[in-house]
Amino acid sequence: MEDTKIFASSTLSVHIAPQTVFHIGSVGITNSILYGWIGTVLMVVLFIWVAHKITVKPKSGIVQYIEAIADYIGGTVEGAFEEKGRAAKYVLYFVPLFFIILFNDLLGLIPGVGSPITYHGSELLRPFTADFNATLAMAVVTMGLVYISSVREVGIKEYFKHFFVGSLKNPFYLFLGFIEMITDLTRVISLSLRLFLNITIVALIVVVFAWLGHIIAPLTAAPFYFLDMFDDVLQAFIFVLLGVMYLAIAVNHAAEHRQHDLTEDALPGTIEASRQNVEGRV
Repeated sequence: MEDTKIFASSTLSVHIAPQTVFHIGSVGITNSILYGWIGTVLMVVLFIWVAHKITVKPKSGIVQYIEAIADYIGGTVEGAFEEKGRAAKYVLYFVPLFFIILFNDLLGLIPGVGSPITYHGSELLRPFTADFNATLAMAVVTMGLVYISSVREVGIKEYFKHFFVGSLKNPFYLFLGFIEMITDLTRVISLSLRLFLNITIVALIVVVFAWLGHIIAPLTAAPFYFLDMFDDVLQAFIFVLLGVMYLAIAVNHAAEHRQHDLTEDALPGTIEASRQNVEGRV
């Protein structure tokens, strides 16, 4: 039986899919799930510690940075909604989501994660966000929140109405509406693939250049290592921002729809009112 080995192979070993490292009953536990559990424990401990360190006057150090990031993401969520009262409750989802993605992304930068440490011939640790199943699960939950919250906020009639820009009696508007609905459903795949591919590909680039460098691996991989760090932050922000925008667009557009019903009969009057408004300003 093989034991755990550190720096077990001198050859380049790249795995796109997660590998099973052990079983709990009949359930296989992959290296990405294992590292995700470790990351969850570390993150909970960190944020409990941060919560006890928060004061009225921010102090320097990691607590100050976490507070600043949380404020920025919270402000981004609130800024996306026309009615600020609706935004506050969604801050409680999107701010933790950002830190979950970011924390798991950054854990992949720790030396030894990936091919250097193996267990029974498999990589022992793999970043959670480098597993498509994980990013797909986050995308499903996020878009589920978007759909459920949109319907709850504006009603099912107004929600489906925001896909259509004109009267349903017009086949062209009806066709465009159905295309928009289908496009909306593909957001789950686009969200999950964007995060998975960016994290995985950049991590693979670091591995390849480290292998090419051999004894000077730190020098050859360093530029891409910092690129990976920047990409981790960027992808976490993009994932959250897109989720916020999808929700805000549905809610804001439906609210606007209630105020200005853009049917074919209403369009000429709306255009004329806009023209008179512009002429009055000139």
